[in-house]
Amino acid sequence: MTIKEFARRRKHLMQMMGEGAIAILPTALEHVRNRDVDYPYRPDSDFYYLTGFAEPDAVAVLVPGRPHGEYILFCRERDPLMETWHGHRAGLEGAQERYGADDAFPIADIDDILPGLLENRERVYYTMGCRTDYDRRIVDWINRLRKQERAGIHTPGEFVSLDHLLHDMRLYKSRGEIKAMRQAAKISADAHCRAMRVCKPGLTEYQIEGEFLHEFSQQGARFPAYPSIVAGGDNSCILHYTENNDSLRDGDLLLIDAGCEYDYYASDITRTFPINGKFKPAQRAIYELVLEAQYAAIEEVQPGNHWNDPHNAAVRVFTEGLVKLGLLKGRVSTLIKKEAYRRFYLHRTGHWLGMDVHDVGDYKVGEEWRVLEPGMVLTVEPGLYIPMGSKGIAKKWQGIGVRIEDDILVTKEGYEVLSHGVPKDVGEIEALMGGKQGRVKSKVKRAKAKAKTITKKSKIKSSKNKSPRTKVKKNEAKRFTLKGTST
Repeated sequence: MTIKEFARRRKHLMQMMGEGAIAILPTALEHVRNRDVDYPYRPDSDFYYLTGFAEPDAVAVLVPGRPHGEYILFCRERDPLMETWHGHRAGLEGAQERYGADDAFPIADIDDILPGLLENRERVYYTMGCRTDYDRRIVDWINRLRKQERAGIHTPGEFVSLDHLLHDMRLYKSRGEIKAMRQAAKISADAHCRAMRVCKPGLTEYQIEGEFLHEFSQQGARFPAYPSIVAGGDNSCILHYTENNDSLRDGDLLLIDAGCEYDYYASDITRTFPINGKFKPAQRAIYELVLEAQYAAIEEVQPGNHWNDPHNAAVRVFTEGLVKLGLLKGRVSTLIKKEAYRRFYLHRTGHWLGMDVHDVGDYKVGEEWRVLEPGMVLTVEPGLYIPMGSKGIAKKWQGIGVRIEDDILVTKEGYEVLSHGVPKDVGEIEALMGGKQGRVKSKVKRAKAKAKTITKKSKIKSSKNKSPRTKVKKNEAKRFTLKGTST
């Protein structure tokens, strides 16, 4: 992202906040892994979205209409000794020159400076509960100002949850964000293809995980967007399996849910394939049912459709297919009403995707499912899971867990599959694992070309109500007044 992109975001947020407001947004804390070893630092997504500043110990403050500058950044000062030990710091000058802050102050001075910025402000935009240490400090700052009310100092009387405005902004991706997400999906797709090529019985799950980490790093994505799920055999029926320490057995399936983070944007791709490169008949039957459900769900990702439409499409395909396979019995409509499919399909069909793998944004507006609009990115990830020991289920079905997941961008005309670079049709998977790479590459190339034109061919269903982009107004924000805080 460019410095202009971050400035544009701040300007848009301040326009929604209006005059008389102030926003306070601290970044994430550093976390200890063990003893004196920290986890690799990753800034808070909301904070980074507005600042592009990746250092710890920082607080962004936005004050619309402030004559001396609307964007203030509190951060660490330069310190040659500490930088020798722990790396470079931007310092106060860098905060202004490189990150566009109008003013920059030492983080150590925030208790002295920030209360003055709160004076004569009507509203404070701040999200309670994310940083409890700052929750207490803000209350202390307000109480300090209240003690000076007789001197004519006006104290903010209203608190507004910042994430209500900010998360709605993050839901709609800009061109720069979409570019980063395409690259994240491309890198992750390459890693999935790599895993398919090297997979064979006798390897371990963590060895396959290592192939992902290698491919991510080789292409400039240092970290996964989330802990990778590499689940062989019956482990594939554990939705968030992350131990990744079992051996891969001949005849089992391998479910991999893994994606990289690139330029602070996540990808999230799942593929399931046979460890020995060849699907058994029962495995193929379940796999092709999941694939059919995914295709049906993806076709429902259209501007004007609702968030729940892809899930409903997947549920119908699953229920019909499970009846045909003999895993469910009864009328399809009755089974759907009773949610009989939930024995095998435990989760929903997708989630928002962006800077966080389970990204921010409301799924309902009021009591209605949210309308899909251009610029939104979501996953589509139906799955069926039949663990070993399932009562009343034939042995041939047990130990089969299949999930197929892609990253989908809503476009003006339809959708774009960002993660099109990894095969998912049975023939393509078996060809890739069998070493017939030329055949697979040509198919993937055709799929890539199809992905670029699919939005032109997709038609918006006339039965759906198309609505303009949802606007979040100041008076629609979640509000609470600060009461009972005086000491």
